[in-house]
Amino acid sequence: MNYFFLSLGLAATLAPLARAADAPLNTLTPAERKAGWVLLFDGKSMDGWVDPRTKTPPGDAWTIDDQCLKAQARPRIGEDLFSQKTYRDFELAFDFKISPAGNSGVKYRVQDHFFVTPTPAGSPKERFEVQVERSFSNRGPRPDHGGDYVVGFEYQITDDAANKDALGNVKHTAGALYDMVAPSSHASLPVGEFNHARIVVRGNHVEHWLNGVKVVDSSLDSDAALAGIRKRWRDSPHILEMMAKEPRKDCPITLQNHGDSAWFRNIKIREIK
Repeated sequence: MNYFFLSLGLAATLAPLARAADAPLNTLTPAERKAGWVLLFDGKSMDGWVDPRTKTPPGDAWTIDDQCLKAQARPRIGEDLFSQKTYRDFELAFDFKISPAGNSGVKYRVQDHFFVTPTPAGSPKERFEVQVERSFSNRGPRPDHGGDYVVGFEYQITDDAANKDALGNVKHTAGALYDMVAPSSHASLPVGEFNHARIVVRGNHVEHWLNGVKVVDSSLDSDAALAGIRKRWRDSPHILEMMAKEPRKDCPITLQNHGDSAWFRNIKIREIK
């Protein structure tokens, strides 16, 4: 049985088929291959991803655990996992599981990334977005500790029942276009269970799906999205301009390490021509 049909006028092309309980993880069916799907994770290696463990100094934010790409909790070097290839228009499908009270995400249309430098000792406390702006213009070598900030649009992943960020803002709940468009319904499964997600990007139009429910249908430059961008990045002109104008259209996909354990599997993508 088909899990769902691709919208945006492409209903004739099958989306990933629902995986039978006894079907192998991290594989493609013949029907998916015929429809143009490509596997982004084979369940056992970092092939297709920029492995932070091979950098200098080596990263500790990601590992492979029980046929999943796992974001490690409280890593020494916090950083997203980047796909080696870039994508413009695409349909991305994946399963995810989040830890209790956890926070993670998947980012696309990634415009830039750099390590955030801490507020200088003795300086007044500053908003995180101000730290990001300062770090944008003052980049140093890869540190042995700290966090990498990825400038892009985010499919939010949280434990909606216990994460403080999610409890305080519906635009920060599972499936949201983070900080811009709230999900139209609560479709996530209880923490500890794997959810099925899908992101469709065509031009500047985006859909977020969660467990078969379309929870976001928006443009990245809609009034709501731009309002969210301007509000959050009001003190960060460089980031605001990148997010509002999206100078880069061919971009990697990133899995986010937000400091909490999160698991990703059955990651597959189909480019939309």
